[in-house]
Amino acid sequence: MDRFSFLNAAHTEFFAQLYDQYLVNPDSVEPSWRSFFQGFDFGQTTYNDENPVQTIVEYVTSDNTDYSQVSEKLKKEFNVLKLIDGYRTRGHLFTKTNPVRDRRQSSPTLDIENFGLSAADLSTVFDAAQTIGMQPSSLQDIVNRLKTIYCQHIGIEYMYIRNPGVVKWIQDKLSVNVNQPNFSTEEKKTILNKLNEAVSFENFLHTKYVGQKRFSLEGGESIIPALDALIEQAAEKGVEQFVMGMAHRGRLNVLANIFGKSTQDIFGEFDGKDYDQEYFDGDVKYHLGLTADRKTRSGKSININLAPNPSHLETVGAVIEGITRAKQDKYFADDFSKVLPIAVHGDAAIAGQGILYEIIQMAQLDGYKTGGTIHIVINNQVGFTTNYLDARSSTYCTDVAKVTLSPVLHVNADDAEAVVHAVSFALDYRMQFGRDVFIDLLGYRKYGHNEGDEPRFTQPVLYKIIAKHKNPRDIYAEKLLSEGVIDASYVNGLEKQYKSALEENLEASRKKDLTIITPFMKNEWEGFVQVTDTQMLQKVDTTFAKEGLDSIINTISTLPEDKKFINKITKIVTDRKVGYDNNTLDWGTAEALAYGSLLTEGFDVRISGQDVERGTFSHRHAVVKVEDSEEEVILLNGIENKKGNFGVFNSLLSEYGVLGFDYGYALANPKALTIWEAQFGDFSNGAQIMIDQYISCGEDKWNNQNGIVMLLPHGYEGQGAEHSSARMERYLQLCARHNMYVADCTTPANFFHLLRRQMKTNFRKPLVVFSPKSLLRDPRCVSTVDELANGSFQETIDDNTVDKKKVKTLVFCTGKFYYDIVAERENNGRNDVAVVRIEQLFPFPVEQIKEIIAKYPNADDYVWAQEEPKNMGAYSFMLMNFDLVKWRLASLKAYSAPASGSYTRAKRRHADAIRMVFDKNLFR
Repeated sequence: MDRFSFLNAAHTEFFAQLYDQYLVNPDSVEPSWRSFFQGFDFGQTTYNDENPVQTIVEYVTSDNTDYSQVSEKLKKEFNVLKLIDGYRTRGHLFTKTNPVRDRRQSSPTLDIENFGLSAADLSTVFDAAQTIGMQPSSLQDIVNRLKTIYCQHIGIEYMYIRNPGVVKWIQDKLSVNVNQPNFSTEEKKTILNKLNEAVSFENFLHTKYVGQKRFSLEGGESIIPALDALIEQAAEKGVEQFVMGMAHRGRLNVLANIFGKSTQDIFGEFDGKDYDQEYFDGDVKYHLGLTADRKTRSGKSININLAPNPSHLETVGAVIEGITRAKQDKYFADDFSKVLPIAVHGDAAIAGQGILYEIIQMAQLDGYKTGGTIHIVINNQVGFTTNYLDARSSTYCTDVAKVTLSPVLHVNADDAEAVVHAVSFALDYRMQFGRDVFIDLLGYRKYGHNEGDEPRFTQPVLYKIIAKHKNPRDIYAEKLLSEGVIDASYVNGLEKQYKSALEENLEASRKKDLTIITPFMKNEWEGFVQVTDTQMLQKVDTTFAKEGLDSIINTISTLPEDKKFINKITKIVTDRKVGYDNNTLDWGTAEALAYGSLLTEGFDVRISGQDVERGTFSHRHAVVKVEDSEEEVILLNGIENKKGNFGVFNSLLSEYGVLGFDYGYALANPKALTIWEAQFGDFSNGAQIMIDQYISCGEDKWNNQNGIVMLLPHGYEGQGAEHSSARMERYLQLCARHNMYVADCTTPANFFHLLRRQMKTNFRKPLVVFSPKSLLRDPRCVSTVDELANGSFQETIDDNTVDKKKVKTLVFCTGKFYYDIVAERENNGRNDVAVVRIEQLFPFPVEQIKEIIAKYPNADDYVWAQEEPKNMGAYSFMLMNFDLVKWRLASLKAYSAPASGSYTRAKRRHADAIRMVFDKNLFR
């Protein structure tokens, strides 16, 4: 019957207990249940006599069951079970979790009449009480217990979880002390002390720095005792490192009162002092991160990290997951629970920013999982000026949690004990199941979006209520005073002591002229130095002994003999050795040899992105599949004397979230070659925020180095507007001073050395590579073994195929276009044209280019040639940086789309750009 369809596996234990009791002593079971059990012959072949309990559940939930034979009392037992199920499923809709607003009305309610019960049943004793941890009890007592567990200051969503074991664990956990806090006197005083720090800190800043932006925590101060308790309790459970990300709201408070950042430094930032280094430009105070080593109150040593972040909300969530995974891989590969990621969100952001969906979809994927993240939402119930009803279609801002069937606890932020209690539940869940859990901390925002904003323009009614509302510290102090835990002077003493320390630090801060910014995760970067573009252009020894290459090639070109592979993969793998022996190494082989060489030198290699295991263009085959079983074989893991770890992971179909994750990974492990590859180069614009706000300027803003490598397939081959250009111009526009490398290689050997250089320096810079497509199999694009073993990265490659004295036209270009120009030169027999390749566009190798130009004494026609339209590619960059000679442009004219969708038209335009190289009078 539909009305009993809620009876499922979650109720089996209840039926089992009653049935076992009946079997031992039928008279001990309430008469209606005894009649129910006696009325069925479980030995009949129609039923599963090996599992009578399951038979009961199936019978009760069957559409064909005749309930005319079931007593009224038993029907009401089932109705009570349905009532219990109603509270478990919908109790969160009827909680007292909003401190400043009335809840929206939900229908139907949890009134007993909606479950086939009435006031006349309130005194009746029901065995169904056992399902919520009670002895058989009256309906009134059952309802009271259900309201206490599910409808007070904590509401919980979890009944959508499909694992009955997890559901039962949660229900058992909620039954402990009926989901109510139960703290000792000392624990209560600790909570009050942290609340006092949170409140007093904001009050102090509000009076000392009137009108300055600080993005106050007021209205959500209870997160401070919550984070304190979370860290303390997690350390007791074996967590050794914490990685936290949060937006600007409350960040300064967290830095001061959780991470122990010197308030002298914070005051210096408020006073707008200059930094102690010229090397970087810094960021606003509420974006900065911090790493701290501290001891818990019980003496446990822990490492805590708050990642820096930009104003672009929720981006840091991906970064902290990558940081966490890097730390887990590096230090705790056998126990991910030792590193705990904590993501603090805003309500508008978690509901509105799509990156959250991407991050959450990573949570259980092999290449990205981190053993469960604790998500805490500082829910202000307003986003800037936008009311929550306009900020989402979902009931809750946390409904994205249902994607991974994660439990959500909605908590009244005014009830500090409930908040700490919820955090303890979340920690236990994460440690037990290694999965995400969400806490929706429902509070308010005392001021506008920032302290200079006027919220009454848009929420006048709400802010009248907030203006009269007591802060969480004073609310809690009154509670403890009524309990006799503290006396009337206790809070004043706490506040006076804390503010006195702040006053001393403010006075000391104002005696300092400069602000010191401590690099984030400095401990991970010992031995690395910061450099300018001058050092970036210095040659690096990237040679690798031929004997080592011989060993690696044997491994990566030999499939296991006891396994069967499709013929194509067998040929691709064995052809690696053929090319090696013939001194015609293609791109994929050189790439694999680069990884193998680094692994033998103790570096880790991580490759991540869409379809990277095989490679979008089927050139990599880092993972090969056994034909009959699809067992994965990773040949690079079989290298002799391998000292580093190799991981290659096909990502979910995400750019923004995955690149953010890999940026975080590279940030936490500078000894890992961390590569993110776009499926096609222009798909990286889906991750533009990560590129603009982190990769291109993270070192300048936060003093953080990062060695992330971006491989962006690029090249005009008639594939249309979305599969031609990696938008080279955008990356070059971001280049300045010493912020990153940008390269466009034309030979496998140069790519080999480029990858090795990324690890062999004693500094790290992001590396953007415009990688090839058609060149992956172009017979002209090959290298010799000696070029790999004894060569080095060439920022420029001169044209050594011509008599330099005969050259009249000197062409500069980059990437695949080189081969197209050379082919046309050969067709036309033009020995008066030389083609120079600029393999590294940034830092721009000015001195090398100057030396090359000097080798062509008779050249009088200088050309920058590109296959991209005039308003794209490197043209604008060259205008700014290449002024050694007067030169002309050979390219397509400006277009809005990178390429035509017509193959014929694209081919004609491409040919025209090549013709312009050889005819200075041809302009389009």
